[in-house]
Amino acid sequence: MRLSAVSSAAIALTVQYASLAFAACDDVADGFASLNGGTTGGQGGSEVTVNNVDDLRSYLAEEGAYIIKVEGTITVDPAGEELSVSNDKTIIGVGDSAHIDQGGFGLDGTSNVIIRNLRITNPGDAESDHDSIQADGSSNIWIDHCLFDEPTGDGLIDLRKDTTFFTVSNNIFRNHDKAFGIGWTDNVIAEGTIHHNWFDGTNQRNPSADNLLHAHLYNNYLTGVTSYGHYARGSTNARIENVYFSDTSNPITADEDATLTSTGSVVDGDSDEPVADQGEAFNPADLYEYSLDETNDVPSIVEGNAGPQAGICS
Repeated sequence: MRLSAVSSAAIALTVQYASLAFAACDDVADGFASLNGGTTGGQGGSEVTVNNVDDLRSYLAEEGAYIIKVEGTITVDPAGEELSVSNDKTIIGVGDSAHIDQGGFGLDGTSNVIIRNLRITNPGDAESDHDSIQADGSSNIWIDHCLFDEPTGDGLIDLRKDTTFFTVSNNIFRNHDKAFGIGWTDNVIAEGTIHHNWFDGTNQRNPSADNLLHAHLYNNYLTGVTSYGHYARGSTNARIENVYFSDTSNPITADEDATLTSTGSVVDGDSDEPVADQGEAFNPADLYEYSLDETNDVPSIVEGNAGPQAGICS
């Protein structure tokens, strides 16, 4: 179905949605990250504020729960380092200008981590395997209200090697080749939710979901995507709902072994037609509560709410 008009109710819905989304520094995750005991990050632990890479690196490595508030711009030295994150951490930007430059975050077998309200840029040189956020064999991860732009390195987010029970929400991925990849495994066990993200001027992996037991993608916004949009790879079981695709090549695609059900999406502008459904995908409502925004309201909601916001943490 091709539609181009945006509902006149978008402004009111944006205000309503934003009032729910702007939560405290110790907010907890929704979607699949709310399962398996939930994703609370550093809730209940020590609260610290950092403005340099040495303090940030030190608190990320500490045992126990920490809410780590990032203030201003932190330049990672040595450049390209993926700062190692230990269990039970919230890393959250203060206001709307917190910035991690010249590096990113690495999670290896880590659980219960929240990364929110940050701009992350230049994680590595063009030939490196460095990502803005890279997770291997990790669980209960929530990445929310971040901006990934001015990118170098490999990917913006790579959730690899059976990383599961994750939610990626309200982020902006901008002007990069490999935006957001999931998988790098033959196992079909990972479960994740991707909602209210803006993929803007990216090329591939928007996201690419490889061998996920359950992939739930809803209310995302894709503009100017040049290779492909939402991709169910391998044996992924994917449910796609109310996504707005504008000027997007191959907006929805799937491998022959994937299960794919897409409902309520809009494809407009210079976009290709999405692939047809393949079987009947799982029902996310059987696993957790969520509510869908009307598809025609998604551009206004996402443009107004995605990325760092001053009201999230002060």
